[in-house]
Amino acid sequence: MPLGGGSLVARTSRRMRLIPLIAATFFMVSGGPYGIEDILGNAGYGRALILLIVIPIIWSLPTGLMVGELASALPKEGGYYWWVKRALGGFWGFQEAWLSLAASIFDMAIYPTLFVLYLGRLEPTWTAGYYGTLWALGVMLVCAAWNLRGARAVGEGSVGMFYLLTAPFIVLSALGIWAAFTRHIPGSGLAALSRPVATPLFSGAVLVTLWNYMGWDNASTVAQEVEDPQRNYPRAMIAAAALVALSYIIPLTAVGLSGMPADAFSTGSWTDAARLLGGPGMLGRGLALAVVLGGMLNGMGMFNALVMSYTRVPYALAQEGLLPAAFRRTTAAGVPWVSVACCCVAWALALRLPFERLISIDLVLYGAALLLEFVALVVLRIREPSLERPFRVPGGTAGAVAVGVGPAMLIVYALWAARDEHVGVVHHVTIPALPFAAAVAILGAIIYGIATLIQNTGALRRRVKTPPVV
Repeated sequence: MPLGGGSLVARTSRRMRLIPLIAATFFMVSGGPYGIEDILGNAGYGRALILLIVIPIIWSLPTGLMVGELASALPKEGGYYWWVKRALGGFWGFQEAWLSLAASIFDMAIYPTLFVLYLGRLEPTWTAGYYGTLWALGVMLVCAAWNLRGARAVGEGSVGMFYLLTAPFIVLSALGIWAAFTRHIPGSGLAALSRPVATPLFSGAVLVTLWNYMGWDNASTVAQEVEDPQRNYPRAMIAAAALVALSYIIPLTAVGLSGMPADAFSTGSWTDAARLLGGPGMLGRGLALAVVLGGMLNGMGMFNALVMSYTRVPYALAQEGLLPAAFRRTTAAGVPWVSVACCCVAWALALRLPFERLISIDLVLYGAALLLEFVALVVLRIREPSLERPFRVPGGTAGAVAVGVGPAMLIVYALWAARDEHVGVVHHVTIPALPFAAAVAILGAIIYGIATLIQNTGALRRRVKTPPVV
């Protein structure tokens, strides 16, 4: 029985169904075309399309297959923590949880900031100075309250936000294709897709593409709050992967065919594309406004879904005695509210940190955790061949090994591409990104040692205080 209420019966009545799970996974990974602008600016339309088509095949699909097998075989609250712990032991299970939570510090503050960025395009004075921070804190509070209603509420909310967010891009894509083949704009058509950018940065484009396609395992942490997880997780992974890829490829192709220069794209440029394709009249203004509102929904939707995901990890650690028992307290809907509160406070503190949040840091930490999951997939195939697996990665043990090759190669490439990057920790003081990420990982081992020492000391004291049975 969870501490502080939240019976298993109550949880069962509030479980998330397939469509909300697909929508929540979509927001945990993507949230729509927002964020791919830098791929265009670094690679141009043609190479950007190649990246957006090829990388899901060697990055997203293998990860989705791995998550589908492990989530259906071990549908436990805490997801990937339990997979790695069962396969590799408590130390590596803790490192999996630590790396994921550490990566969230570099990731989660981005989404409320994105909400503020698009809000500022409506009226810059609304987000000037500390007003922007207050808006970001407001987004966090709303999402925390939303999460306290349960996983089902988050999933159903994700469905509604998905429809609202994608609607303007359906219109924008239709206008782009229409303009390419009817207006005969100079520089438009298929030739526009092969036009190079003035200052290409292919490695940067690859890193941004990987970042926009990562996070498939995040949905696994709420397995006990999902209806029929053995059946729904594999289906959700496949459906969400298709939706994410299409949400990137179709709008990008349409805007490229219209002739809009790729060099002009940067964060927020979808609004300019909507205004250009919609024209100077009411359609253009209305479409630009819809894209801005969609950007705000993107930031809120991603933060909301990821709060649900990350906060189940401290809950799982508390079940093992590696965090205080207070983290096991749940609401009547089965939500670990102490974990929600503590995680949101940590992410709120990260809003004003002076260091730059680099995609490379996020990729390195997340990539290390992802590799542990692929190792767990193979180890469990070998050690527990009789484990019930409603869904299996095809190809036996060799297939389980093969699906990890592509993601591993891309993670190695991300490490190589980040070799010269630095993290600003205080004003005018920077340290290399890779040693910084390594230090974060080593800190996880130290914290595990302290946690197990406290755990063992407490167990010893309880044994000393307990009188022997005569």
